Amino acid sequence: MRILLSSDHRYPAFRGNGIGLTPSPFPSGSGYHIHDLLMKGLVQLGHEVFYLLPGADKPLPSGARLVSEAPPDADVLHTVAYRDDSISEVRKNFGERWVTTCHLDLTARGKPRSPTTDNWIFVSRTLAQLHGRSRYVWNGLDPDDYIFSETKDDYFFYMSTMDWGTQKGLDTVLSLSQQLGFKLVIAGTGKDQASIENVMQMCRKVNATYVGDVRGRRKAELLAGAAGFLFPTKVDEAFGLGMVEALMSGTPVICSDKGACGEIITSDVGFVCKDEDDYIAAINNISAIEPRVCRAKAMKDFHYLRMAADYVKEYEQQLRDFND
Repeated sequence: MRILLSSDHRYPAFRGNGIGLTPSPFPSGSGYHIHDLLMKGLVQLGHEVFYLLPGADKPLPSGARLVSEAPPDADVLHTVAYRDDSISEVRKNFGERWVTTCHLDLTARGKPRSPTTDNWIFVSRTLAQLHGRSRYVWNGLDPDDYIFSETKDDYFFYMSTMDWGTQKGLDTVLSLSQQLGFKLVIAGTGKDQASIENVMQMCRKVNATYVGDVRGRRKAELLAGAAGFLFPTKVDEAFGLGMVEALMSGTPVICSDKGACGEIITSDVGFVCKDEDDYIAAINNISAIEPRVCRAKAMKDFHYLRMAADYVKEYEQQLRDFND
């Protein structure tokens, strides 16, 4: 199959070891990273991929070609929802031979959930249902980007975009750390220095370590060494990529019951919590979760090759619908 992927970022989305306590216009960028991994998976599955991007800072994998305009003979177009609106004219040339991936609840961007179509594919069943749709493909990761470790240190790890810190439960993890006395490492940056300074002050009050934006080897080490990954989000979580990064590292997850958390985290790899008592019990019982079980689930359910294969099925369905 000849597949045209489109996005508005430069390849690769993730690079280096992060920027620490420096602001970033795209503090997460995880949706872009998933698109890069999809491209990688599609070419490994034997498909020809054209990647329509503003540019690239390193060569694409063999089998993928960087393009500045859409090839006329691609079979299907795959975009990132609300990230490459400039391709709207190109999309018209594909008729219904296009899909777009939605990575978050549209209300989080101040948009209504109603304008989606059957061409939209969401990153979880929960997110699809929130938007009145049914098509979804779970995100996938490259296990080579992570370190699997059965040996854990004595800290818990929290990672989020700090512009969303409160909504993602930053205050909850800081409160739990203060109550229970466990070591806490906080990662993630924000769009401006003010949000970073605010997090630094919050962390100082409870002696939590704030490392800012971490990527690459440093992030892999922090994920692998943590006794548990804390994700007490208060919003309708679209997917929760950090939870899957933790599982890939063999690290159990303690999360809220909001959005897709209960869809992604099962009782063999973590705890889904409704209130403070649940969080306290989960932290006290974290050692009951086996790291190898976490890794096995991540390899089975959240590998990028599984994700790519699932998208191919969606492309095939889209083409069948177009030809009917």
